[in-house]
Amino acid sequence: MFFVDTMEIEGLGNRSYLSGGMRTALVVDPPRDIEQVIAAAARRGVCIAFVAETHLHNDYVTGGLELARVTGARYLVPAGASVAFARTPVADGDTFTVDEHLVLRAIATPGHTPHHTSYVLEEDGRGVTAFTGGSLLIGTVGRPDLVEPRLTEQLARAQHASAHRLADELDDEVPVLPTHGFGSFCSSAQAEGDATTIGRERRANDALTQDVDTFVAELLASLDDVPAYYTHMGPANAAGPAPVDLTPPAPADGEEIAARLAAGEWVVDLRSRVAFAQGHVAGSFNFEAEGKLATYLAWLIPWGKPVTLLAETSEQVADAQRELARVGIDRPASAATGDPGDWIRAGEVLASFPHARFADLSAVRERGEQVVVLDVRRDAERAGGFVDGSVHIPLHKLPGRVSEVPDGVVWVHCAGGMRAAIAASLLDAAGRDVVAVDDGFDAAVAAGLTLAGRDDTD
Repeated sequence: MFFVDTMEIEGLGNRSYLSGGMRTALVVDPPRDIEQVIAAAARRGVCIAFVAETHLHNDYVTGGLELARVTGARYLVPAGASVAFARTPVADGDTFTVDEHLVLRAIATPGHTPHHTSYVLEEDGRGVTAFTGGSLLIGTVGRPDLVEPRLTEQLARAQHASAHRLADELDDEVPVLPTHGFGSFCSSAQAEGDATTIGRERRANDALTQDVDTFVAELLASLDDVPAYYTHMGPANAAGPAPVDLTPPAPADGEEIAARLAAGEWVVDLRSRVAFAQGHVAGSFNFEAEGKLATYLAWLIPWGKPVTLLAETSEQVADAQRELARVGIDRPASAATGDPGDWIRAGEVLASFPHARFADLSAVRERGEQVVVLDVRRDAERAGGFVDGSVHIPLHKLPGRVSEVPDGVVWVHCAGGMRAAIAASLLDAAGRDVVAVDDGFDAAVAAGLTLAGRDDTD
């Protein structure tokens, strides 16, 4: 008998896995904060004998090295990955006995990276689970453009071949358990559903239904923007990440928060976008704790810039600290919790800006008021239609392009409200008059706004 426990890393859109038998187990692609993995093994009553990486990750800092050190497990890393620490190099076809009747077999599946390796858990010689990392995902594959631009097409072709190899070697009923594809930008596309099998992918995945040339052309044409922080993840994982320190940051009062803002540091308010709009420390930025905090904060912040966290509770700070550590933003400079009125100096007042819907924007336009409409969605999203007359600056480019936003009151929107709130806070901190549109983009049409760039013929 074998088991597989899934550990969701929701903020980053990834999964890690604990799998094994009665006594021993392996962990695939663990997060940096390894406590949850150790706790899962304790609940199962198993010893972690192997920690396996499918590749050097580009979207998060791995906890593999530290987990192997703490548990004494063998650290399995693809042989082609250049790393600065001792590990067990894994080559195509290598096998490792996990528990009685259970063997882990490595299958070289280049494409997401040149050295990418998938792992098949076999019970009595029969494949029962495939850990596919960034190779075969649910309805798609891992993107091939994160390593080196000159290798992108070559890796895309390798992805096609790797998907076919997995499909050729495994039975239809074998579950496919990828690391990426649940909101991660490492996925080349976002697919519906959260579970799949080799048979299902054989019928629905473009990598298995299209010829290689068609697949490669469509894959390369569909690639989206790459978060800026990805540049730092591969080197950190190759060097060997240090153990994470999740002890509480030093508390900050209004004087210290003001001093940090004056020094050019980032002060990040984790509260809801509604609460932030109603009252916040002038100059602070709003990254909701419930949103994709790690992805967007790590994407926008100048790398290495000190960050202070503001939140309603110490638990929110701790959760954010854990999430940020997963992408290499370690040790917040300080933190403050409680009432926002306590985050400012005596005699100062909280800043605020309006919150609105697309219907409000439509009403303003109907009255003939001249306002700036700023669309901060990504290029691929805007290609599906946009508010006529709007200015387009994707959120991840906004910090360097604030000066390009035309004069006037800026009504900023995205697809749902979260990114608009971030953008509004950036503009507010720069001294602009803003209105944050907190609405789904589909509501723009219902509100009577004219959309351009969209084909409504069907």
